[in-house]
Formats: sequence, C-alpha cells, structure tokens
Amino acid sequence: MALLRDLASLLRLRDFRRLFATRLTSQLSDGIFQVALAGHVFFSPEKQTSAGDVAAAFAVLLLPYSLVGPFTGVLLDRWRRRQVLVWCNVLRAALVSVTAALVLLGVPDPVFFTACLLVLSVNRFVLAGLSASLPRVVPEERLVVANAVSPTAGTIAASAGALAAFVVHLFVEEGPGATALVILISGAGYLGSAAVAATMAVGLLGPDPDRLVAGVREAVFGVARGLRDGAAHVWEQRAPAHALAAITVMRFCFGVLTVMTLLLSRNRFNDPADTDAGMATFGLIVGVTAVGFLAAAVLTPVITPRIGVPGWIVVCALAGAVTQVGLGLTFALGPLLVAGFLLGLVSQGAKIGVDTIVQTTVDDAFRGRVFSVYDVLFNVSFVGAAAASAAALPADGRSIAVLCAVAAGYAATGLGYAAAVRRHPPRPVGHDAESPQLGKFGQSGNPVE
Repeated sequence: MALLRDLASLLRLRDFRRLFATRLTSQLSDGIFQVALAGHVFFSPEKQTSAGDVAAAFAVLLLPYSLVGPFTGVLLDRWRRRQVLVWCNVLRAALVSVTAALVLLGVPDPVFFTACLLVLSVNRFVLAGLSASLPRVVPEERLVVANAVSPTAGTIAASAGALAAFVVHLFVEEGPGATALVILISGAGYLGSAAVAATMAVGLLGPDPDRLVAGVREAVFGVARGLRDGAAHVWEQRAPAHALAAITVMRFCFGVLTVMTLLLSRNRFNDPADTDAGMATFGLIVGVTAVGFLAAAVLTPVITPRIGVPGWIVVCALAGAVTQVGLGLTFALGPLLVAGFLLGLVSQGAKIGVDTIVQTTVDDAFRGRVFSVYDVLFNVSFVGAAAASAAALPADGRSIAVLCAVAAGYAATGLGYAAAVRRHPPRPVGHDAESPQLGKFGQSGNPVE
C-alpha cells in the first residue's frame, strides 16, 4: 500500500518518528477524553438531547477556548515548541484527573464544563505546536506526504481512542464511575505523550534562537501586534488566505452534519431512552468516517502530483456536495454510513491540502500564529454550525432543507476556491515559481519522490 510505503520512508527520519509518536499518543488520548465528555453530556440516560442542547454544549466547550488560539500562536513563535509539547501534556494529565474527580462528586454541569474547557484550551497548544513543528523534521519536498500521513494518522488514533472508550462504556455499568474511569485512562495517555516528546532535543522543533523571547508578559501583550503581522503576512501571500477560507466553510458544513448525525443516532435510529444503542450507532458512524480519513491519506499523495494540491481541494469540496446530498436524503443508516466514509475522505483530503499550502506559503516566523488562527477558524465555524443546526434541525435530526443547504455550501466552496487559485496560485515563501508539490490549479505537478 502506498500509504504504508510513505509512512515507512518518513519513519526513517528519527526526528519525524518522535514527533509522529507524540502526535499519536496525544490524539489517542484526545479521542478517549472526548468520548467521555460526549457520553456525560449527550448520552446520559437522565438527559434529553435536542439540537439546542448540542449547540449550547459546543458553544460552551469550543467558543471560549477558541479565544486562547491567538495566544498559542504568539507563544509558539517564542517558546521552544518541544517544551510546549512536553509540559502541556503533563498539565492535561493533571487537569483530567481533576475532571474525573468532579464527575465522581456529581458537580453541576457549569463546573464540569469549566474543567473540560481548561483541558481543551491546553489542547490548542499541543495541536498547533504539532502542525507548526512538522516542517522542522521533514524536507519541503516531503510535506504533502507528511501531511497525508501525520495528521491523518493522528485523527485515526483519536478515532481508535474514541472506539476504545465506546467499548468501555458499553461493558462497564453506566454512571459517574465509568465516565471517571475513561477520563483517567486519557490522562495516562497524555503522560505517555509527554514522555515521548521529552526524547527530542530541546531546540529541535524551533523557533530559531534569535526568535525566542524570554518574557512571557511581553509576548502576551504583543498578541494583537503579532496577529496583525501574521494576518498581513497571510494576506500578502493570498494563497494561504484563500485556503483557510475554503477549509473554514467546509468545517462549517462538517459541523452541521456532525450535529445531524448525533441527533439521528440518539433520537431517530434508536429509542431515545436507549442511550447505549444511540452511543453505539454514533460510534459506528464515527468509525466509518475515520476509515474515510485513512482513505484520504492513501489517495492524496497519489492524486496531488497529477492535479496539484489546489485542484485536490476543489475536487474534495465538489465531491462533498454530490455525495452528501445523494446519499443523505434517504436518512437511512446504511446510506449514511457510506456518506460518513465519504465525508471523512473529502474533509481530511481537503485539510491535508490546506495544511500543505499554509506550511509552504507562510514564513516559519509566522507559522505558529497562522496555525493558531487556523484552529480558531476551525472551532468558531464548528460552533456556528451547531448554532445554525439548533435553529434549523428538528429533535430527530431529519431535515432535507438543511442537507441541501450543506451540499450547496460545499459546491460554492469548490467553485469559489477554483476561481481564487486561478488568480493567485500558491507559491512557497521565497520562490517566484509554483512549487512542484503545490502545482498551479489545472496543471500537473511533479510526482512525489
């Protein structure tokens, strides 16, 4: 399999191996923690779940900690990224232990949400740090392959962690004890990720010594100035701005489909009182979506040399429009499983492309800030999708109008991004010609060696 060959070639790079292992252990733990959170909030027998409930939960958990995103970028461009990966994972392990204790104590939801908010806020530093660090351990000509393998493998690891947590929930008696157990398992995983990150050299992941700023206070007060400079850099390059706009709209569409799927699993495909069955159905759909992520990792390095990275993003967006409306209109579990697989494929395929464009067209001095803004756009668009879903979706999640609107969003993104790329093709920083890894839309790039 091409994916395995690509992974094997990258794993020959010692520094990539260590960063890759840090990602896998971290995101495996993320999946475990997120299922514990979902089970407590959405699949507790004593709770009813509506679109409004889902939107409120996502707003509480995602929107506030999105505000942390700009700070992560500024600090990632000033702190040793290796140290960030080590100590943030240690901090997460401590915070999830506190969260588990709060579950056992039966504290009110606002207190529980606050603890989860802290865990997920720290998570921003880890994910942004992993993305910003990748070009430091992989040559530029291998970035498409690395972006196909590394983030996708991390997503699959998160899905594997989620699946393991689903299994624990199904075989352990429901209640606070089961939720606390799953949360503590995620904490052990975070400690493992910190241990792996600690095997890397302190200065390996950057930024360069002359970019470091010792005073945290100065860095924090420089957030506004740093974001302004980062935004100006992105706008000057144009290509990363267009790519970020495209992935933001696609993330919004993904968010609407996620809320729809959760409601269908909880209230339509199963008896709302049977929370175990609802969680099992939702877990099955999450699983096939993860297989779609894997398929994207296999296909992206094969297709992008032929049509270019921007062309692949366009194909993913247009395919999302056709497949989701074509398969989803039945609102039956079988076709929706196929739709879930294809949703994973096009979502991850587009993200691999956008990651590559941002990494290669943004200067390293700004990369941390840009990826933090990237994370903020991801979260805000998802929260916006949840809010829109709350206004438009019925309690059982079935809405032909909403599904058609999502398909239209995908189609508009594909066509709009194609037009933008023709005007401003992506070029690596410091180069006047197109990168063979990126290619100009409508032309072939060189094969990935």
